[in-house]
Amino acid sequence: MFKGTRTIAPGEFSRTVARNGGDDNAFTSWDYTAYFERIARDRLDLVMRMEADRMRNLRFSDETFYSERDVVAEERRQRVDNNPQSVMAERMRAMLFPHHPYGTPIIGWMHEIQAYDRASAEQFYRTWYAPNNAILVVAGDIDAAELRPLAERYYGRLRPTRDLPSRDWVQDPAPVGPMRFVHRDEKVRQPSLARYYRAISYATDEGREAHALDVAIEILGGSQTSRLYRILVEERGLAVGAGANAQTSGRGGGVVSFGAMPAEGVSLETLEAALDEVIAEYLRDGPTEEELARAKSSLSAAAIYARDSQSNLANIFGSSLAQGETIEEVVRWPADIAAVTREEAIDIVRRTLVIESSVTGWLMAPEAAP
Repeated sequence: MFKGTRTIAPGEFSRTVARNGGDDNAFTSWDYTAYFERIARDRLDLVMRMEADRMRNLRFSDETFYSERDVVAEERRQRVDNNPQSVMAERMRAMLFPHHPYGTPIIGWMHEIQAYDRASAEQFYRTWYAPNNAILVVAGDIDAAELRPLAERYYGRLRPTRDLPSRDWVQDPAPVGPMRFVHRDEKVRQPSLARYYRAISYATDEGREAHALDVAIEILGGSQTSRLYRILVEERGLAVGAGANAQTSGRGGGVVSFGAMPAEGVSLETLEAALDEVIAEYLRDGPTEEELARAKSSLSAAAIYARDSQSNLANIFGSSLAQGETIEEVVRWPADIAAVTREEAIDIVRRTLVIESSVTGWLMAPEAAP
């Protein structure tokens, strides 16, 4: 996408943005790919024109395609294959989602990358890179009256994809029991423990379920004031780090993850047993009112402060819309978080942290015994 169109030479897109005082880049998630620029208001017309141009007029050649394929393969080697934690996380997701696309790495498996061909990539581009499959987000000193004519001028003239394919994903079978994975690598200097659970997301929940899950996991492991960190690190001294995260933004569901690193002399078996004790107590008793209030305040404040950045603001709305949420839901998010009750937080976490639907991973050096 940065290698040129019929009117823009290879590499000229980014050079043009830089010459005009801006910057540009792109990133991909499981649900969408985002392209973005930061530019002065009086240069918006320029980047809108170039962005619309490459949506439909990208030029493919064997030379550029296979060169970029090699770049992707090398990126995978550096970011995943040479990082034991990334390898373990990738394999655990594949176990958690054996058929669903969420079990496939965003960057792809190496054997798939090496088999990519130009014709398939070009067909993918012709199908999906279309104005009727895109969301345009502009944040900054501009209003709709000024922006709409630009959008209509540049994107409104592009040919849409007729009969755009629907994304009908296969469903994974119901879990039949907890799964385990041990990954040993000579590069491991610090053993660690990870646990993943399937979860709901803002696109698949009902009511405030995803909000309640975010609050519940924030209390359990979202910061150094969380239960996991306080009990495992500060009180019992069994870990040098511990936490949890709720990934609740996917169109096809979410994931709750836990992670911990044992203190010197503590086995992963001992640490896992202690982790299970903290989770079991939380599932039995739920959060205190003080924990609930602190978590809701922390999440709401982080969301409000994030909107001080134009880039964050655009990303929040763009990613949420691409993943099935509405503008109204994004605007209302802090208020919905504040409205989560203790009963909602207890109910959703009890339905989510079910050991039968989990994958546990141990990362160890080769000479360590499980």
